Amino acid sequence: MATRTTHGSVLLIGASRGLGLAIAAEYVARGARVVATVRGSGRTALHELREESGGLEIQEGVDVTVPGQVRALRRRLEGCSFELLLVNAGIATNSDPADITDEEFNRVMTTNALGPLRAIELLGDLLGADGTIAVMSSGQGSVANNSRGGFDVYRASKSALNQLVRSYAARHVDDPRTLLLLAPGWVRTSLGSSDAPLSIEETIPHLVTTVDNQRGHGGLQYLDRFGGVVPW
Repeated sequence: MATRTTHGSVLLIGASRGLGLAIAAEYVARGARVVATVRGSGRTALHELREESGGLEIQEGVDVTVPGQVRALRRRLEGCSFELLLVNAGIATNSDPADITDEEFNRVMTTNALGPLRAIELLGDLLGADGTIAVMSSGQGSVANNSRGGFDVYRASKSALNQLVRSYAARHVDDPRTLLLLAPGWVRTSLGSSDAPLSIEETIPHLVTTVDNQRGHGGLQYLDRFGGVVPW
């Protein structure tokens, strides 16, 4: 049986597949009430999880790159409160910086950096003073650890996300809530590809435990799945 969570109510942005889906399943197994979002309106694996498990509500039509959709979600959730807001949004690219189109560059930056920050700004007031805001970053967002290069634009988008969240923390220096940037590792998903060394089963339970263990600590941290500090 999964460990009981310290976050009894969870708002999870981006849960139709991959890491987001696994996080939803883990929190449901730990006894949380989970409201999870998908971008479209078609059937996903998250809908199958809802049929198999209690404690899960799905909000459709929520794309973090479309501010109006996030605002509409906020209106639908009026009167609700959560202990954890976890924003999981990201797309990968390995396009060479010399060849990438402006359109693809803007899409990666908006999805991986600006969109998650907008979600925090628009949905953060649904959490109380002892709540946790967590954002899915990546170890590739670490400037200090970049000794090999590669995936340059993806790295840049996650570094931009980290900087935006750090600015958010600086602007809300008196906010007692916990703020986390998460680096789960390279995981075998549609985004991470089949070449990734880690399975979801090796990653998500540890990542969720790390988030749960940080509740009530306050401040901003950039952590790996085991709770280790990732250099900025």
